[in-house]
This record gives sequence, C-alpha cells and structure tokens, in this order.
Amino acid sequence: MSNKVKIQTTQDGSPTLYSSTYDQTYHNPGGAVAESRHVFFERSGLEDQLKQDDPITILEVGFGTGLNLLLTMDRHLAHGERQPIHFHSVEQDPIQTNIARELDFTPFLEHGTALDLLPGIFENLHDGYNKFSFWDQFDFTLFKGAFEDYHPDKLKADFIFHDAFSPDVNPELWTGETFEKLASLCSRKAVLTTYCAASAARGAMCWAGWTVARAPGALGKREMTVASLDASKIEAMGLEQVNNERLAHRYEIEDFD
Repeated sequence: MSNKVKIQTTQDGSPTLYSSTYDQTYHNPGGAVAESRHVFFERSGLEDQLKQDDPITILEVGFGTGLNLLLTMDRHLAHGERQPIHFHSVEQDPIQTNIARELDFTPFLEHGTALDLLPGIFENLHDGYNKFSFWDQFDFTLFKGAFEDYHPDKLKADFIFHDAFSPDVNPELWTGETFEKLASLCSRKAVLTTYCAASAARGAMCWAGWTVARAPGALGKREMTVASLDASKIEAMGLEQVNNERLAHRYEIEDFD
C-alpha cells in the first residue's frame, strides 16, 4: 500500500504528517513532540533511564516520521553519549526522503545533529533490516516490511513504543498475536507504552500476558496505556491496573462490539 502524506503543523508548533490512506495524522494534532515526550519518554520512565549509564534497547512499532528516534538521539547527546543505546524500529511504508527533509523539529531539539541525520535514514532503504551506526554508543536498525515478517535475532527490548495507526485503520498491529510476539522480543521488566486506550487493544495485551494499566493521556486526552510483563513494575509506577483477567476473557470471546 502506498501511503500518501502531507505535512501539517500541530498546535505546539511541531510538524506531523496527515495520511490520506489511513485518514489520520501520525501524531496528536495538539502537539507531535508533546505527545511523543509524554507517552514514550515520561510515562514509560525512559526519560530517567536516559540519564543513567546502563545500556538501553528500544523497540518501536511504527517508525513514521522518525520523531521518537530523534528525541532519543537528542537526549543521548544531551547526556554526554554515556550509555549504549540500541534502537530498533519497524515500518512497512517509510516516507519519502524529500518529505523527511521538510520535517523541521529544530526548535524542539538541543542538538541539531540528530535532525541532520534523519533524511539519510530514508535514502536507499531496502526491504528487511537496514542498519545504521550513530556515534560510538548509538546504533539503529530499521526493518522495512510488515511486522509479521519481523524476526530479529536475540532482541530483548527494555522499552516498547507501540506507535502504529489506530486499531480502527491498522487492526493487524493491535491483536493478541502481535502483543504475544512483542512479549517474546523484550525483557521481563520491559515497559510498553502507547497513546491508545481502546478496551479491545488492552484486552489483546492482557490476553498475551501483559499486565496493563491506565495512565493520563497527552494533551488533555483522558487516558493512554502502560503495560509490562512484570506486574511489580506496574505497581512500582503507581498506576491503576485494568481488570486484566476480565479484559483477556473478553478478548478471547470477541466481546468488544
């Protein structure tokens, strides 16, 4: 599927893309950067981890504009490139290089170096694994293809960014099988975050063995979702768990009409 996009400016001044194919924007119209920081950095605990020295492995479902990678690279540079970071992402339909060149996140980054690298990522991508090395302590792998064809070797992610288009238009990335596969690609204490608060998506996570919790959403959105395979991790974050057993059962009997 060819994804037709055009650039739009969100309310915090940061750019996003509108997809006519999916009839959705890639980010919250209230603020692309604000949403990403809230959902994937603040609520997950990643922001604090990026100030430490321990290695971090991130797996993102839906590379999109590359914003989450840019924000991670920017924090890495801001903290002196102290820790090894391994960033993995999956994208079936990457944007064109000329679109990437027009995405200006400069006002939101401390280090423009990260933004300068973005267009080069989209150039000459081939199907499968595309590997990049940024600085001594930061590497990036972009898998161009469907998530169902993604089978990385020995990946154990510490953080999962589930950033696909919504379940209404991209249902295959919100199934129990998808979250079961993600569970196999992460460490036991990994944290998964997503902007989505749909009961069916949460039910799929619960069915796949994740402990799921509510968290305040970004930019006035009432809720988002945080999950981990380790219930104690969710408890330590002080978040309110959903009724995991009930939602898993509802998912199993397809009771989300």
